[in-house]
Amino acid sequence: MDGIKNIIFDLGGVILNIDYALSVKAFKQLGIEEFEEMYSKMKQNDLFDKLETGMITRNAFINEIQKHCPIAIHESDIVNAWNAMLLDFPLRRLQILQQLQLHFNTFLLSNTNEIHEAEFNKRLQQTCGYPTMAVFFDKIYLSHRVGMRKPSPEIFEKILNENNLKAAETLFIDDSFQHIEGAQKVGIQTIHLSEGMSIEEDIFRNKSTD
Repeated sequence: MDGIKNIIFDLGGVILNIDYALSVKAFKQLGIEEFEEMYSKMKQNDLFDKLETGMITRNAFINEIQKHCPIAIHESDIVNAWNAMLLDFPLRRLQILQQLQLHFNTFLLSNTNEIHEAEFNKRLQQTCGYPTMAVFFDKIYLSHRVGMRKPSPEIFEKILNENNLKAAETLFIDDSFQHIEGAQKVGIQTIHLSEGMSIEEDIFRNKSTD
C-alpha cells in the first residue's frame, strides 16, 4: 500500500458475495437451458452489455428474456432468477470500508444494472440500515448509470480525471482478471482477488488476528 492514496473497489465478488451459478440454475428451471452461454462471469452477449450500460430499460430486458422462455413466464420470475446470484454483504467488509475512508479516497466501480442495483441496495439496508452504497465511498460509478463498463480503459480514465487522481497512486481491486487488465492499461495499480480470497482475510487483515 506504499504510495497509495486512492482505492477503487469492485462490488460483486469483492464486497458483495455472489454466485453466478445460482442464476444459471434459476433460469434453467424457467426453461432457458442455454442461459450459461448467454451470460457468465467471463463473458456475456449483447443483451446484457446493453443492460449494464443503460442502453435498454429493465422492461426491455425482461421482454427479451421472455422470448427465450418456452412457456409464458411472469416478469417477477425473471427478476428473481436474475437476482439469485446476489448473496450477502459480510458486515466485516463494510466495517473495513468505513475504516479505509479515514485514510484513503475510496470509490466503487461496478458493472451492474438497475435490477441488481435495487436488489443489492435492499440487502444492504437489511444488513446495516444504509439504503445505498454511497455512504461507504467518496463516489460510486455504476456502469448502467455512466454508460460504460469494465474492462474499457475509458471508465478508469473517467474516474481518474473526474477526481484528479494519479494512476500510480490508485489501487483497483477486482475478482475478474479481464477488468484488472483494463485498469493496468491506464497505469492503475491492481490486486486481482482470485477465487478463495477475500479483502478481510487477504488484503486488509486485522493485525491482531495474525
